[in-house]
Amino acid sequence: MLLPRNGRRRPAARSGTFRKTVIAASAAVLLFGPTAAVASADPAADAGALPADLIAAVQRDLKISADEYLNRADVAQQVAAFATNAQRQFPQVFGGAWLDDAGRAVVALAQGPGADEARQAAESAGFEVRNVAKSEAALRGEKSAFERWLDGQPAEIANLVRGVVIDTVNNSIAVRVDQVGLPMPSFVDPSRVIVMAPPIAGEQAPKPQAAEIAEANGQLSAGDGYASVAGDTSLRCSLGFNGTDRNGNVVNITAGHCNPDIPSAGAGNAAGVYEVARGDRLGAQLGSFQKSVLGNQDYSIIRINDQVAGRFANNTVRAGGAAPIAIDGVASPVVGAPVCKSGARTGFSCGVVNAIDQTVQVGDRELTQSFSATICALPGDSGGPLVSGRMALGISSASSVADYPVCEIPNLIGALTGNVPQLFAQPVSVVLSDNPGLRVRTG
Repeated sequence: MLLPRNGRRRPAARSGTFRKTVIAASAAVLLFGPTAAVASADPAADAGALPADLIAAVQRDLKISADEYLNRADVAQQVAAFATNAQRQFPQVFGGAWLDDAGRAVVALAQGPGADEARQAAESAGFEVRNVAKSEAALRGEKSAFERWLDGQPAEIANLVRGVVIDTVNNSIAVRVDQVGLPMPSFVDPSRVIVMAPPIAGEQAPKPQAAEIAEANGQLSAGDGYASVAGDTSLRCSLGFNGTDRNGNVVNITAGHCNPDIPSAGAGNAAGVYEVARGDRLGAQLGSFQKSVLGNQDYSIIRINDQVAGRFANNTVRAGGAAPIAIDGVASPVVGAPVCKSGARTGFSCGVVNAIDQTVQVGDRELTQSFSATICALPGDSGGPLVSGRMALGISSASSVADYPVCEIPNLIGALTGNVPQLFAQPVSVVLSDNPGLRVRTG
């Protein structure tokens, strides 16, 4: 889990170990991110609307221009809409959809009933069509067969398999393991057995001062830090997207594991949310946890106090209190799509979505319907926003590199070995679907 940062109020020491993450994706996965390639497509929107530090992160991490970042994000949502329809209309031949290394939308089609019609629809939409041997439905069958095989294996083998994913980019299933040489069933391509180091624990954060200070008045955006407090327990996280609930109350959508007392959510003794002021001190109370879900999902809805609601009446994401980006919609995760996160610990950083609609085993719970991206995040970034273009995409939930002191180290290791950092996220679209009337501020 991408652990929140501990505050002074938390006396218990955090364990120095972290259980391995088991990944079982039921949709697409791109096991390696796109190479640095700048496409020549016209920009989909004005890059001048992006803040300078986000543009710098896009150029540094994705090696593309701000215009191309916006263009690819827009193309990703176009092919996502097509995929949703194709899954219903052409289930026997649809093999998945993604963005390739150059940001072009690709639709995979197998042979079977409706293949000609599906091809015409994809080409008419301007998407490249790739012929494949297996449909997504067939790949799901292979994934299920592997899981049944794994259930019958002894612990010394099963415990070294961290998951099986449907890799639509390569039209196969891929198995993630902790070491080479494990026995595999005959239908698994040896080239799709990927060795990856298991995630490890987040670092112990410095203990902050907890003195109350005067209330501030500036706006608060997604990516700004906050402290959650319940009794003697205090955690440091990042605000997610600002919004309103079904009753019109001002809320913020953040991570479930940022609530130090989940059972009290929505009650009179719910954990409080406080501003983090200079010197890492607790500022005025901003609200309390109205709802927290930690299990199959990982999200919280913070009910903002009326007296500070105006500070949250914005649709912005920022890093370090600098100029923000305005959110103008909600996006669906697409493999290959560009994505950037903001967090109070590490600011803006960017990568590509490399798996969607997956299940991640984190400790003794399973995070379902999550997506992952090739992004470094550290303790304190939990709960912060992920955006694609100018659209809300997800909430930071779990990281594969949470024990590193700075992102430069795992990023360098990833560049040298290909074992890049992985950030697992809760899709915003799922949170909205689970809470009718909940809205992210846009426009």
